[in-house]
Amino acid sequence: MQIAIVLFDRFTALDAVGPYEMLSRAPGAETVFVAERAGAVRNDSGSLSLVAGRTLADVPDPDLVIVPGGPGQSDQMDNETLLGWLRTADATSTWTTSVCTGSLLLAAAGLLRGRRAASHWLALDALSTYGAEPTGERVVLDGKYVTAAGVSAGIDMGLTLLGTIAGDDHARSVQLLTEYDPQPPYDAGSPHKAPASLVEEWRAKSRFTA
Repeated sequence: MQIAIVLFDRFTALDAVGPYEMLSRAPGAETVFVAERAGAVRNDSGSLSLVAGRTLADVPDPDLVIVPGGPGQSDQMDNETLLGWLRTADATSTWTTSVCTGSLLLAAAGLLRGRRAASHWLALDALSTYGAEPTGERVVLDGKYVTAAGVSAGIDMGLTLLGTIAGDDHARSVQLLTEYDPQPPYDAGSPHKAPASLVEEWRAKSRFTA
């Protein structure tokens, strides 16, 4: 099973690395990082790079596609090289997935029309522009499409899909060995739980605010 994780300038690192840590442990998995051009790709803070070992053209038909989000997603929404690759890869993929605002790239490629989908809470309303049905769920499965909410939800998405691919016991083993046992010091991880003042502050600053 070939897993292709898409990189683009100013992606969010955990969007890519979270599902990588889960799904790269699937039996027989070959995980490749791909980008429009091979080489180092910087994350949204500019302080971390992941290396795309192959170009998009080098990997035309992966079994599983993972599209991260991040501030750089906005600059990719009309990048036909990337969107065209997503459509081509999706034609033969077993699974097409995203984390955070990566779902907007899937939607822009026309892959989520009429489907339920997740995204970062600040970006949810933008999904409907492309004919998708936004949900506030952390992980959404709709056919072969699996979308996750913001950033850390990519770990849950990867673990959910790993259980489907390799079985519950394998997924439980990966969860155990990675010691994925979240116990956050704050209960502010969603707009429904965080203080209203914080939610409004970040809505006002969001690039998705009309």
